Amino acid sequence: MSEGLEQASQMQKLAIDTIKVLAMDAVQAANSGHPGTPMALAPAGYALWKRHLRHNPANPAWPDRDRFVLSAGHASMLIYSLLYLTGYDLSLEDIKNFRQWGSKTPGHPEYGHTPGVETTTGPLGQGVGTTVGMALAERWLAARYNRPGHTLVDHHTYALCSDGDLMEGLSHEAAELAGHHKLGKLIWIFDDNRITIEGSTDLATSTDQRRRFEGYGWHTLEVDDGSDVDAIDRAIRAAKAEADRPTLIVLRTRIAEGSPNMVGLASTHGAPLGNEEILATKRNLEYPSTEPFHVEPAALTHWREGSASWRQDEEDWTARFAAYREEHPDLAREFESAVQGELPDGWDRDLPDLSSAVNATRGHSGAVIQALAEAIPNLVGGSADLGGSNKTDIKGGGDLLPDTPGGRIVHFGVREHAMGAILNGMALHGGIRPFGGTFLIFSDYMRPAIRLAALMKLPVTYVFTHDSIGLGEDGPTHQPIEQLMALRAIPGVLDLRPADGPETVEAWRAALSYRTGPSFLALTRQKVPALSQTGGGAAAGLHRGAYVLSEAKSGRPDCIVVASGSEVQLALAAQSRLSASGLSIRVVSMPSWRLFAEQPPRYREEVFPGTVPLRISIEAGSTLGWSRWLGPQGLSIGIDEFGASAPAETLYDEYGVTVDAICVAVTRHYRTAAAS
Repeated sequence: MSEGLEQASQMQKLAIDTIKVLAMDAVQAANSGHPGTPMALAPAGYALWKRHLRHNPANPAWPDRDRFVLSAGHASMLIYSLLYLTGYDLSLEDIKNFRQWGSKTPGHPEYGHTPGVETTTGPLGQGVGTTVGMALAERWLAARYNRPGHTLVDHHTYALCSDGDLMEGLSHEAAELAGHHKLGKLIWIFDDNRITIEGSTDLATSTDQRRRFEGYGWHTLEVDDGSDVDAIDRAIRAAKAEADRPTLIVLRTRIAEGSPNMVGLASTHGAPLGNEEILATKRNLEYPSTEPFHVEPAALTHWREGSASWRQDEEDWTARFAAYREEHPDLAREFESAVQGELPDGWDRDLPDLSSAVNATRGHSGAVIQALAEAIPNLVGGSADLGGSNKTDIKGGGDLLPDTPGGRIVHFGVREHAMGAILNGMALHGGIRPFGGTFLIFSDYMRPAIRLAALMKLPVTYVFTHDSIGLGEDGPTHQPIEQLMALRAIPGVLDLRPADGPETVEAWRAALSYRTGPSFLALTRQKVPALSQTGGGAAAGLHRGAYVLSEAKSGRPDCIVVASGSEVQLALAAQSRLSASGLSIRVVSMPSWRLFAEQPPRYREEVFPGTVPLRISIEAGSTLGWSRWLGPQGLSIGIDEFGASAPAETLYDEYGVTVDAICVAVTRHYRTAAAS
């Protein structure tokens, strides 16, 4: 018996040391990367992945799998080693090509690029924030679909995080909300190695993380030896037994564990150990070979011997789902559609007719949300404490809270960054179509999460209201100037700035139809008129990004005036006045730069013909970038300075975004061009 235990212990050590060796060798071959943390966390990876994680390498998308997030994304060789060793579609050759062009093993884990990676990490704090959304999604789906005798949704979400993750403000926002929601199936393992790039963490922090998390309402545990697999195992078991609180496991580790000369040194965080130290480490570990990337067949067999059990977990779930389908066929169909990211048939059939409604576009959006919520049962979202202003509440949807886990209104609190990460987590988990709202100015607080949503191509929708100086007296701190352009600059983000009710309806259609990235609606605080030109289906032109809203009254246009959102009404009024003075003006509504850029050149030429070089844009924000559409003879009317505190009408007048100013600018521009 003792001989068998000794052999098991030796095999466990070999399996763990294999991770350390792969991490050292991959970083050395790439001549860049982070070897120290994967080496330190190899025992934790073994304890979690061999003894607890419910997953199936043959089907990484199995709906009821546990989710694992390496929030400390710089330690990517840990997850790549685990994925390869447990049998995901990741080869040893991929490991050898770590950080190289076209490989499945980029410098930081990327969702959709490497099989088994649940979310893109690297920007610290994002991973842990995302797990809160995953855990919220798990609980919401369980509340909606589980029935007595039928459990479809029942899994845990794990994160490995670092000192850096917990220093980032996002972790505070997300952890506080997780504690408030009593997310008992959320477990963070904190790598407490007390090392940062610059040296000891004492240089920058003295926070007692355990006490901090206890203050958030978390269950906390400590493991003093990060190499003690059994102690880590016991801590994870205790965490899983805690149903009413998320758990933080404080795991004391030594960076570069196993290295005889560099263990505990900050230099091992982000640089190769060097060939001599790698050789010394392999000898110190008594590893069977000093050859680079050597994996003992017995170790690989040991890692993969759980594959039958992993497949069985999914097969058992599939059998349960078949029984569920027999008893609850409608819910089963809805569940399948939801986890596949599909919208219900006819989801946009009953959207409201807003062609004659006078309202702020945020108000129009609120009306559309109510209709969408009726048709899309998994539309879930809320606001960063601005629900009444953003018009994001779902009437009758109920609050999503610990005692009402099936509610559809999420109260994110004043936590814009956490909201962005949580929305990402919901979308990544699957089964929920999430949206979140705040003022456009505060998109700055959540920009890192928006960027990751774009990088991961997640269908998240943002409702950004109070989109210009039109919000008035709150002043320059709340008046977005550069935010619209900054968001347009993010690759893959769908920008939507509708002008009135019909365009707002179409903006929501476009947002929910867009499945390869996030979208945002930039909406007014102030009321806008109902534009007769968008009626009769004309607003469907929004789906092409820009369209001719009102054609020149006679012949070839002398000038094209293009606008978005609340400024479209100004363009139409200027057209009428300029036409009376003899100028022929075409008005183009341009609610989406991205959609217009995707149109074929022929259509773009129809909207902005090369024969009409005089073009003028009107938008109550930064003019940066408009030259892309206006050409060398274009003119932008906008605001390239911060706003001020005053009524909206005064602000538009003072900053020259008025019909009078537009008419003067167009006339002067036309005469100057004619004279030249």
